[in-house]
Amino acid sequence: MAKAKNAIVIVILALLQVSWATAGGRSGGLMLRVAGGRSGGTFAVMTVNGFQKAEDSGGATACDGRFHSNDDLIMALSSGWYAGGKRCHKKIRITSVQNGRTVEATVVDECDSRHGCKNNIVDTSKAVWKKLGLDTDIGEVPVTWSDA
Repeated sequence: MAKAKNAIVIVILALLQVSWATAGGRSGGLMLRVAGGRSGGTFAVMTVNGFQKAEDSGGATACDGRFHSNDDLIMALSSGWYAGGKRCHKKIRITSVQNGRTVEATVVDECDSRHGCKNNIVDTSKAVWKKLGLDTDIGEVPVTWSDA
């Protein structure tokens, strides 16, 4: 019986290894299928941020040194994904894992992973949450993202 259990565990581990090896996308993370069956991109946690002056963003955005309206479809990426500014002003496709809705938002800022931001954050304006049909009071939701 123990030999059979060990064999099953080995097979599962081998399948997981193959899955992980083939799952990486352009953005270097796990690729997921989301509600509706579409491939959504790299898994992340979406948080809500204020990009207007005197809000919780901590200052003007890293890409252009300006403040932005929370009605704009904009976002900040964790430092690794922000890639030293290479994604500034680029469109990113964000998909809600919960409902499958998708929106494109523009990268305007970095969520600095060296100063408290986790490595898997897509920090977005309230407009992004609204477009995805999500309640900002939740605070964090699972999403996937990819370069648009």
